[in-house]
Amino acid sequence: MMTFNNLIALQFEYKDFAFEENFKRFSSLVRKSPKHSIICAPELCLSNFCYDDMNKAALFSKEVEKEVAELSKDRVLALTMLEKGREEFVNRARVYFDGKLLYSREKYKLFEFGKEHLYFKRGKNEDIKLFEIDGVKFALLICFELRFVELWEKVKGADVVLIPSLWGKLRKKHLEILSNALSLANQCFVITANSANSNMAKSSSISDPFGEFYKDDRKEMLVKKFDKNLIKKMRRYLDVGIK
Repeated sequence: MMTFNNLIALQFEYKDFAFEENFKRFSSLVRKSPKHSIICAPELCLSNFCYDDMNKAALFSKEVEKEVAELSKDRVLALTMLEKGREEFVNRARVYFDGKLLYSREKYKLFEFGKEHLYFKRGKNEDIKLFEIDGVKFALLICFELRFVELWEKVKGADVVLIPSLWGKLRKKHLEILSNALSLANQCFVITANSANSNMAKSSSISDPFGEFYKDDRKEMLVKKFDKNLIKKMRRYLDVGIK
């Protein structure tokens, strides 16, 4: 069983159609990260939404799928990828560990203000659930899903909630408040990884069960130590029924 030592939120700029460049930056950051880390990357960090040619973006996702898995050697690695199902496009979360895909699902709460519902097939509510990797309980919410408190109930009991995000800068404070509030409400760690594109909020962060909130908009990689005992301590200190 592996002991995870670090929590990491990636925060970098990526563009439509710059697939190779995006992947190069993403893979470089992952390789620079310490081993035995839990890493969350921003939403659709390899392609952006790329509405002008989603077929090309989906094809690229397929081409690099094996390489993404290989990057997870000695690490947990979470991201979302633009993919194509039988007929429709999906924004699919993928969580890898030690070269294997251990959890995946399609985005359930599409951001209609950004017209996501016109381009992507909606995922299923029942696919939002806890999953375990080497003794650590995880959950994952994708960007806009963070706003729905009924989904906070579904991820209750997680030790670490991963939030890949592409959140606009006009609602920057919302992202920060909601990420921190989720860590307090569910007495867990929350890793929020947001895009550093010019129209995005940045505000990637790592929050702990006591509400300590770490962010730095200047960095491409945010790193904090992972201490699972903090979860037990907070849940004993203020018992709100989370087991």
